[in-house]
Amino acid sequence: MTATEMLFDAVDLARAAAQEEAGAERVGAHVGVQDEDEYSVTHLFEAEHAGYRGWSWAVTVAYAGEGTPVSVSEVVLLPGQGALVAPEWVPWSERVRAGDLGVGDLMPPRENDPRLIEAYVQSDDPAVEEVALEIGLGRTRVLSREGRTDAADRWADSEFGPRSDMARSAPAHCGTCGFYTRVAGAFGAAFGVCANEIAPADGHVVHVEYGCGAHSQVEVDISPMVPVADLVYDDAQLDVLDVSE
Repeated sequence: MTATEMLFDAVDLARAAAQEEAGAERVGAHVGVQDEDEYSVTHLFEAEHAGYRGWSWAVTVAYAGEGTPVSVSEVVLLPGQGALVAPEWVPWSERVRAGDLGVGDLMPPRENDPRLIEAYVQSDDPAVEEVALEIGLGRTRVLSREGRTDAADRWADSEFGPRSDMARSAPAHCGTCGFYTRVAGAFGAAFGVCANEIAPADGHVVHVEYGCGAHSQVEVDISPMVPVADLVYDDAQLDVLDVSE
């Protein structure tokens, strides 16, 4: 008998190894065998463990050469197509989303975060440089060009951006509104803060082309819907004259 035949015939050996690993749980039917190399194959058995639907016991058996018996090399559980598996691991720093942080939570920036760079010389924002040098103080890190671009794209695509439903139906843009407060620095060309307590964007960063119905120049037409003539006749009362005399 060839080595391949011996390996393929070692179903009982593989089942016994799987059953030993499974303990009290029953090992299911033999569902296939896979070639690994010239001297090893893997036998597959249905796993009947609770919660492991679609998984298989995979028992790899090997042959070391003439005069040696086929032996068990490895026993593992493997997921099959459609098996319930854990989702792909995502680092916690990438799982946190806007709005997830609560009172007392801490969220440090990622190591070597491309959105941040050392302040002063590397800020690449002239407005930041000017202020920092003027007062002789500064922050340890400031937004990089990538950080500013990411924020600008996010704000422009938000509900207070130029393509929102509110902006498209507004009578005018924020850039011409008296409640629009322009922000300093590189963001000032396209963004500001709304200071109108009635507006839906009050206290939020808004795009210069955003707008709403609370624009400072909005005027409501209060003229009557039906035209009124200058001369009005009151015919509610009639004077009756006797013309028979």
